[in-house]
Amino acid sequence: MKPEYRRIFRAVSDIPRGRVASYGQVAARAGLPGRARMVGRVLGYRTPGMELPWYRVLRADGRIAFPPGSQGFRKQVELLRREGVEVREGRVRMRDFGHAADLDRQLWGMPDEE
Repeated sequence: MKPEYRRIFRAVSDIPRGRVASYGQVAARAGLPGRARMVGRVLGYRTPGMELPWYRVLRADGRIAFPPGSQGFRKQVELLRREGVEVREGRVRMRDFGHAADLDRQLWGMPDEE
């Protein structure tokens, strides 16, 4: 497995339960800034039995990337809701559930941006 893939999988694994991150944030945390699309492709390479919280990764605006109503879309919504993440019309408020926003709040006490 390529080292970049391992770093992406690690960054996704580090997203805490009940939090989400964007593809771009995962790429940056994996040391691959600007490679959000690569994150999406790599998540498709998961091996059977690999425990990876892929469903915690969303578009930058908090939308689920799967087409609305698709099996993947429904599965991602279900898994996020099980963790207490509020999903409305296929979108999560990154301000409320974003991993990066939570970290900024903890470290700096800064207000979140939507």
